[in-house]
Amino acid sequence: MAEIAPEPDRIDGAPHPRETRHLFGQDQAERDFLTAFNADRLHHAWLITGPRGTGKATLAWRIARFLLATPAQADDGLFGAPPPPASLDIDPEHPVARRILARSEPGLFLLRRGGSGTSDSEQQKNFADGKFSTYLRVDEVRKLAHFFSMSSADGGRRVVIVDAADEMNAQAANALLKMLEEPPARATLLLIAHQPASLLPTIKSRCRSLRLSPLGHDDMAAALMQAEADIPPDEAEALTLLSEGSVGTAIRLHHQDGLALYRQILLVLASLPRLDRSALLTLADGCSGKGREDRLALTLTLADRIAARLARTGVLGEAPAPIVPGEAEILRRLSPDPARGRAWAQAIQDAGDRARHARSVNVDPALLVTDLFLHLQQAA
Repeated sequence: MAEIAPEPDRIDGAPHPRETRHLFGQDQAERDFLTAFNADRLHHAWLITGPRGTGKATLAWRIARFLLATPAQADDGLFGAPPPPASLDIDPEHPVARRILARSEPGLFLLRRGGSGTSDSEQQKNFADGKFSTYLRVDEVRKLAHFFSMSSADGGRRVVIVDAADEMNAQAANALLKMLEEPPARATLLLIAHQPASLLPTIKSRCRSLRLSPLGHDDMAAALMQAEADIPPDEAEALTLLSEGSVGTAIRLHHQDGLALYRQILLVLASLPRLDRSALLTLADGCSGKGREDRLALTLTLADRIAARLARTGVLGEAPAPIVPGEAEILRRLSPDPARGRAWAQAIQDAGDRARHARSVNVDPALLVTDLFLHLQQAA
């Protein structure tokens, strides 16, 4: 795959959602939107929610392309109105589709995190270098006022994609809320949210929701093929299970060698209750040092994932489908009954709270990982 420029709303190693032609596994959400459109009940703001990597941004771009390329329904004289659209698909050769791909569609505004820094010139340079702001700032939201002040192209619609709404800081959220309270005519705002609970209740109340679900095995396989993720067939099934139906997560895990790290964490847990200190030290050292922040975050995420599978094994009385060979035996040994499953569930919560606190006060990553597994050892 050719080198791809960094963008805050792009998953490394995957096409940008504006470049993704098909959306897999989310037929119900598409039908819900089309039903509202065809009934002339198009809401001015839509909140697209669901787990990360399940196609929320792809759906937003499909809706934007559809709205900007589809004329309003009207009676067409003698022959009546054309039949209502049955799909969000737009011909990739349509002028709107071509302009969107070229990032030159005047009726579309993409609201996302800008570059880090304080001055405009510094932010522009950092954005080009792939150094993005932690939050979606109010300065970015204020650019919408200029967008809405322009007349819509050919008297048509204007569409705004917010990716992602739960990345807004408080000032940005309040600025967007004002626009939701007084939306411009023929404007549609598409808000993507990975954690909608973090949004202002007043923002959520002004949006209609579209909820996306994790993908099944066949849809995952098709989506990974479309993304040209170059995942070997023998890893695809394991990544599907580990990502829990999230295409984006599966791609991230593949590029961060997540399966190998999962095996390494499982090896440490397999030594419980007599913790293998040497294996733990190797794991902890791999998270230390400059530039290994992503490795630390992934280690904590995967440790939490395994602990959750331990809890599920005990409570349900059977192990889930194994991600790697030998995992089911380890899960059943460490969590043989409901009582032990509940103990693991509590351990997940306690260990997660301790890890979040440790990261907030900049505890050394090796110590953080060591403390996490010593806490899990108590649960064993």
